[in-house]
Amino acid sequence: MTTSPFPTLRTPDGAPAPGRPAWNRQRASRMPSHRYQDVFSRVAVPLTDRLWPTRRLTSAPLWVPVDLRDGNQALTEPMDPARKRRFFELLVAMGYTEIEVGYPSASQTDFDFVRLLAETDLAPEHVTIVVFTAARADLIARTFESVRGLRNPVVVHLYTATAPTWRDVVLGRDRAELSDLIAAAGTEVLRHAGDDPRVRFEFSPEVFNLTEPDYVLEVCARMTTLWDATPERPVILNLPATVEVATPNVYADQIEYMHRNLDRRDAVILSVHPHNDRGTGVACAELAVLAGAQRVEGCLFGNGERTGNVDLVTLGLNLHAQGVDPEIDFSDVDEIRRTVVDCNRIDVHERHPYAGDLVHTAYSGTHQDAIRKGLARHRADARAAGLDPADAPWKVPYLPVDPADVGRSYDAVVRVNSQSGKGGIAYLLESAYGLELPRRLQIDFARRVQEHADGSGGEVTAEGLWRLFEEAYVLPDGGGPQVVPLAWSVARPGETDDCGERLDVVLSVEGERVERSAVGAGPVDALASILAGLGLPVEVLGLTQQSVTAGSDAGAVTYLEHRAADGSAAWAVGRDASVLGASVRALVAAANRS
Repeated sequence: MTTSPFPTLRTPDGAPAPGRPAWNRQRASRMPSHRYQDVFSRVAVPLTDRLWPTRRLTSAPLWVPVDLRDGNQALTEPMDPARKRRFFELLVAMGYTEIEVGYPSASQTDFDFVRLLAETDLAPEHVTIVVFTAARADLIARTFESVRGLRNPVVVHLYTATAPTWRDVVLGRDRAELSDLIAAAGTEVLRHAGDDPRVRFEFSPEVFNLTEPDYVLEVCARMTTLWDATPERPVILNLPATVEVATPNVYADQIEYMHRNLDRRDAVILSVHPHNDRGTGVACAELAVLAGAQRVEGCLFGNGERTGNVDLVTLGLNLHAQGVDPEIDFSDVDEIRRTVVDCNRIDVHERHPYAGDLVHTAYSGTHQDAIRKGLARHRADARAAGLDPADAPWKVPYLPVDPADVGRSYDAVVRVNSQSGKGGIAYLLESAYGLELPRRLQIDFARRVQEHADGSGGEVTAEGLWRLFEEAYVLPDGGGPQVVPLAWSVARPGETDDCGERLDVVLSVEGERVERSAVGAGPVDALASILAGLGLPVEVLGLTQQSVTAGSDAGAVTYLEHRAADGSAAWAVGRDASVLGASVRALVAAANRS
């Protein structure tokens, strides 16, 4: 019997499920899945004539970051005042106009931060400040104490869990008792607000997605009546997927049902607060907006309890990538990420959508080739249309958005390892050193890079590629005479009595100074004659010259294909400030390598 290298795993065995097609050989696991109920066994989902699948996202909802409250509560080390202030300043700079800043009755730090906003001009007047409170009279009083004197608009966010398990296990209340408790808390909020026009109200039936729909409607109607919701002073009803338990279409059905059945719908801002327990928080939020939600609460990069709140960065840039203005500025996503990581002390994964270090990076050869060609076409199309490439329509394969839109350069778009191909290698040499390799040279060099990468097992940087390139095509290989060009000049036809062009050249051959002249159809032909006379014949098969704008002091490069000693085609490359110098160096490099 073979011993498993993973003895703690119980490999599924037995016969496949009855009726399974022959090509599907999966077998039953021993996971205790029978312990759990699907969402339809736990809560009614009454919507059957849904409209959301045919709708489109055409504008941004109101984004409400809850990093300073919900996200902060989920940190191992909650933010100190300096980090909290820095995070708030970031949110304002990005353009968020409604920000949940804390739970002032739960901690002195949160209370003090709200007082800081009240006593300084840190919060611009157009920014609405949201404060969070549980449904208890003393906590509500403390919350209103924190916002006293605040010049900004204020939303007091009241929450209570409403789902059956929470009612039974946590709160010990039946439906009627809990409804009365919520109404009493709402009355306290109303009493403290008085006739202050700055203050609006928000209510969250926590764990909405596992609460009976008729009960949510009943409680929400009681609150909008109590708070006298009007279009001029709307009430926010926030419907959280506090623990994500279903596929996103179910949450969309639940939101659309509420959207279509809420009392005073024109006086309600329908808000959602998705979590990410199933990894579909972004999808839940997007489908909820299709279903009628007007406001989305979440965190930058998805911080929050368990697997986190919905990620506002991904949501915003998803809209941007569909041609819809997110109404938030993500033009320096790396600075945003650095600030959030510093404040949360949680890293952002390198594959995180849009913001990870590697999300615009291709290692695969086919991807690299498509991206290189796509970027070249994008620049050409922009020129043809008379547009700045930054304003031209974006149609580059494998890159859903232009990295420049989020403050990224193209330096890391293509990176090379053992999976890479000639396209990616050529792209790196072109972007870093200005080299535009002929196709056959791309193929030859890609083979050499592949051998190197297979041997090292690691990534090859642009600098590493250049070293390999020099060793392969520029520097002597150490097997023959070492020739170094020291000086050269050309006499054009008519300048001498010779027919053709005369090349005068000074070479160092094994350290000995040699001066030679020859006439040929061109400088390369003349130099080939000189080298042949020195016992270093080079059979030129092809020659490509290029002006270089990137890189160091070289203004020109010559790619020379020649016959190797074994009869195969080989390459040599010369770089110099002039086209003539580059050609001289390329031919000498070929002589050294032959």
